[in-house]
Amino acid sequence: MDVIEERFKTDYKESMNTVLTQETQRYNTLLIKMVDDLNQFKNANRGRIVMTSELEKMGQNLYNNEVPHNWTGEHGVGFLSIKPLAAWIIDLAKRIEFLKEWES
Repeated sequence: MDVIEERFKTDYKESMNTVLTQETQRYNTLLIKMVDDLNQFKNANRGRIVMTSELEKMGQNLYNNEVPHNWTGEHGVGFLSIKPLAAWIIDLAKRIEFLKEWES
């Protein structure tokens, strides 16, 4: 984020810089949330922490190839989509790749 904010300064005449900064922050937040949730779910499955109803629901979503609700735009930090989880992950990877190309 620091590199992007330094290289693409927010300016009234350069509104796309604002879009790049906001979208990069949004996807960074989503990725951090996904990693945290998956680590918690892994630890709950191993008995290291208590399996909450939210973690159990997330596990059911993953098993059913559905995007967990706390990752989508409706309830979480991600983007809205009706795609199954596998296609959603591919779409997420493409969106992140697009932002990386834009930044470079």
